[in-house]
Amino acid sequence: MGKNINRRDFLKLFGMGSMASAAVLAGCKGGKKHSVGDEYKSQVNPPKGKMTCRLNPKQGDKVSLLGYGMMRLPATTGKAMREKGDEIDQEMVNRLVDYAIEHGVNYFDTSPAYCQGLSEKSTGIALKRHKRNEFFIATKLSNFNEATWSREESIKMYKNSFKELQVDYIDYYLLHAIGMGGMANLEGRYINNGLLDFLVEERKAGRIRNLGFSYHGDIEVFDHLLSQHDQYQWDFVQIELNYLDWDFANEINSRNTDARYLYAELQKRGIPAVIMEPLLGGRLSNVPQYIATEMKTRNPERSVASWAFRYAGTPEGVLTVLSGMTYMEHLKDNLMSYCPLKPLDEQEMRWLDDNIAKKLVDLQTIPCNDCKYCMPCPYGIDIPGLFVHYNKCKNEGTLPLKSMGEDYARLRRNYLIGLDRSVPRLRQADHCIGCGQCEAHCPQNIRIPRELHKISEFVEQLKQGDLYRSPDERRV
Repeated sequence: MGKNINRRDFLKLFGMGSMASAAVLAGCKGGKKHSVGDEYKSQVNPPKGKMTCRLNPKQGDKVSLLGYGMMRLPATTGKAMREKGDEIDQEMVNRLVDYAIEHGVNYFDTSPAYCQGLSEKSTGIALKRHKRNEFFIATKLSNFNEATWSREESIKMYKNSFKELQVDYIDYYLLHAIGMGGMANLEGRYINNGLLDFLVEERKAGRIRNLGFSYHGDIEVFDHLLSQHDQYQWDFVQIELNYLDWDFANEINSRNTDARYLYAELQKRGIPAVIMEPLLGGRLSNVPQYIATEMKTRNPERSVASWAFRYAGTPEGVLTVLSGMTYMEHLKDNLMSYCPLKPLDEQEMRWLDDNIAKKLVDLQTIPCNDCKYCMPCPYGIDIPGLFVHYNKCKNEGTLPLKSMGEDYARLRRNYLIGLDRSVPRLRQADHCIGCGQCEAHCPQNIRIPRELHKISEFVEQLKQGDLYRSPDERRV
């Protein structure tokens, strides 16, 4: 597939072929040890009128490099929407959208599947308060359930998006998460029912301005759709790109494809890339303390998250980088990364690729992005909550192992108490029966029942006090 690209080709792909090798940023010597929890305490307000924009070559749209992903909207509980029954905090959504638009953000990405089906409506309410020419709306045909594969049901979902968003045209429309389920899934959702041909006609009629797809999973499907570019004329494609997935997506999970290849294939055809998961669901902002300290030493003025955003925004073929921003401090920090963007230089790229990414791969955390596509579990298990708690302890070095000696008893107690506080006992991993319903919906291709079984065994051994190895040490 042409995955082997040398450093010179890499720089050419990223649009940095003419960049001179810059000196490594001077590190601060001494000073306070950085804490990830202190990231936003001295936060300054981002400047207005400085947003970096990219040009859509076909439509001429000037699209903000920062796109607002309406997937992790705030709930009235004060956190991101998580459970069925949570209510969206519409007042806070309005405030976030207003602030984003005021600072140059004009791309808003949603789906009928986000936030328990409430994201499109909430997005429509927030954006309706602004002039239509101030924003671009992206949404998707999220017909994952076979009950929605028929032409009638899929068109019904498509038309409902206009109603929920309160618009008469959609700027960027996507076939949602192609690749999951392989070619058979693609054919059932979009080909056999004539939906793709229908959407092409809708684009001709002007109700869709740009047509594309988002990709997760089987590379055969990605390659097939790109091979049909002459027929369908894809206006954009949404891929996962970050400094971990650039070279290590396949190493982390053999069912995934490195972003290096995905981006190169789009560049060959002149197709703009929309980037999702620049932070991997927050994993690249909540890195282990020693890595965070290394990043802050290299550039004390920037947050840990900003390294990932600058990496994702540096390639010239990127149209916009999506971020699901639940809190105002996250929005402000991301705005600082792109108002304006200071592209990474060759040395910074090499440092992230050859140093930081490799250290994160070696951690062997569960590659969960907390997207909640696996939810709801028919047996009530809080799958992402369990993975997030385990990864957090792994990153912080507080995973209890017998080899820790005197610290083991304290860390064992803290892990179990923290687990019960994060996830109610009736929703923990020991209630998984291995039905596998969740696995088919995971964009990261995680073997979810297997990982839940390992966590369940891990927790049971902690309770019995006889643990000698962590779950990743028993990986098969």
